[in-house]
Amino acid sequence: MNAVLAVLLRDLRLAWRAPGDSLNVVLFFVLTVVLFPLGIGPEIETLQRISVGVVWVMALLACLLSLDRLFRDDAEDGSLDLFALSPVALEFLVLSKVLAHWLISAVPLIVISPVLALSLHMPVEAFPALLSSLLLGTPTLSLIGAIGAALTLGSRKAGVLIGLLVLPLYIPVLIFGVAAVDAAAQGLPAQPHLLLLGGLLALFLPVAPVAAAAAIRQAQQ
Repeated sequence: MNAVLAVLLRDLRLAWRAPGDSLNVVLFFVLTVVLFPLGIGPEIETLQRISVGVVWVMALLACLLSLDRLFRDDAEDGSLDLFALSPVALEFLVLSKVLAHWLISAVPLIVISPVLALSLHMPVEAFPALLSSLLLGTPTLSLIGAIGAALTLGSRKAGVLIGLLVLPLYIPVLIFGVAAVDAAAQGLPAQPHLLLLGGLLALFLPVAPVAAAAAIRQAQQ
């Protein structure tokens, strides 16, 4: 646990010292959501109808934007080789990096999502479901993304390949996340959809670190 915590704190310190990548993710999320009212028009009914999908899709793409750096910097400076040689299981170190990625990239999006949702005239009653769905869904996006980042490790076009690999796996998360917020906006219970999101998180939490660690070992051979 000390090694896992050390890797987590290391990644957080690096992100704090060079916040450019994290800010790019946040700015992408904010600007793309803000552009929708300008492009579609100020009609409240239209914006309400698309608000849930816009926020969720843009959050998904923003998380995807930062995945190519998940293991790349560590592979370039040799840290990933040290992780593989460490007595600590590589799967735990991968999980630590995924947690750092989620804290750096996804948590800021979750914090500002109600403000952006308000700009799209999303009903206030749907905000708890929006935050809950993002809290359950974005860790799953990071876990799935770790598999794609590990599989494309060393590729010159890793960013494009990661998108092709993980976007099909992102679809269930997107569907259940949007469905939960839509249900809450219509006064229906969102719990069934949130439970499905929790089930996806419970599925990928043990599977993704194992798959990503196996892909990293394969890439190092």
